[in-house]
Amino acid sequence: MSLSARIRATAAPPIPAARAWAARYAGQAGPALDLTQAVPGYPPPPELLAKLGEAAGSAACAGYGPIAGDTALREALAEDMARFYGAPITGADVAITAGCNLAFAMTMAVLAAEGEGVLIPTPWYFNHEMALTMQGVRAVPLPTRAEDGFVPSVAMADLIMKAATIKAVVLVSPNNPTGAVYPPEVIRAFADLCRRRGAMLVLDETYRDFLRPDQSPPHALFQDPDWGDVLVHLYSFSKSYCIPGHRLGAIACGPAFRAELDKALDTFQICPPRPAQTALSWAIPALRDWRDGNRALMADRARAFRDGVSQLPGWRLDAIGTYFAYLRLPEGAPDALASAEKLAAEQGLMGLPGPFFGPGQDRHIRLAFANAGLEVLAQVPGRLANL
Repeated sequence: MSLSARIRATAAPPIPAARAWAARYAGQAGPALDLTQAVPGYPPPPELLAKLGEAAGSAACAGYGPIAGDTALREALAEDMARFYGAPITGADVAITAGCNLAFAMTMAVLAAEGEGVLIPTPWYFNHEMALTMQGVRAVPLPTRAEDGFVPSVAMADLIMKAATIKAVVLVSPNNPTGAVYPPEVIRAFADLCRRRGAMLVLDETYRDFLRPDQSPPHALFQDPDWGDVLVHLYSFSKSYCIPGHRLGAIACGPAFRAELDKALDTFQICPPRPAQTALSWAIPALRDWRDGNRALMADRARAFRDGVSQLPGWRLDAIGTYFAYLRLPEGAPDALASAEKLAAEQGLMGLPGPFFGPGQDRHIRLAFANAGLEVLAQVPGRLANL
């Protein structure tokens, strides 16, 4: 069978691999704990569920919509972004996508051709690297260090960009997998670097609604009237509104990029899912207080996770953020792949080993603590201790 060389070169999906290890778990440590995937560990509010159901049963939502998304949702998101970033953003700057992963894939289809390079800090979000490999684009690692809080170095990025043709730099903040939040001055410095080097900055802020009030706004890039010349911004509704199954994300970009993006929008998605767009155009202004409550809930889970794991001898919590904890394995423990498999198969604790997030991650494991309530998180230290 002759199959695509690009697909064959793409890594297998990591989360099913980790769950396959847990299929061997016999239950000896208690119920299985799945901390592999970044999904909200609580449901949407009943009012949003009712709006989703109503829209799903509407004939108006059964037909095609605009390729860049319904006007009401684009304008509602633009108004929310303008409030959050303190900058003038309009619905014309926004395109709605069928999930943020697709937003990234379409963005890369616009920015980079086969053989060209995209610079991504490591550890990186594995689906980003997979999307680039599928398109024949090189994912160029930009190593980060725990000692620096996993914040990437602009100086190192500049050295790499001097030596290779880089079409874009990808930043994810708050970060997946580390949870690191990049300081505003670092984000600004990367935008300035991209401008000097003729590259685009692709900034994924999927988790921005979980930032603390003192971390908002996370940058001032939108206050630059020419932001669209250097910035492509990605967002996801999945975590903020607890609707990952409805697959809605967004791209904010300038008019020159948008003119080319429309080709990808029309080809890859035709239009984003209509019922969820209708419900979210109501939810964005109506659920602001609910979103604030979720931010506090996540902060409580992060504190509980930190308090529990900090008592474990040998383990080191190198980073913890809005959804994720990035743990360094104890000295003498097997490497990350073997440790993650052992934890899943023998302790029923499912996490993702560092190598799934790029090179140089053999001593780390990511646990998505946002998935679980406090009673589940209380069981994690004991499972880890038994490794």
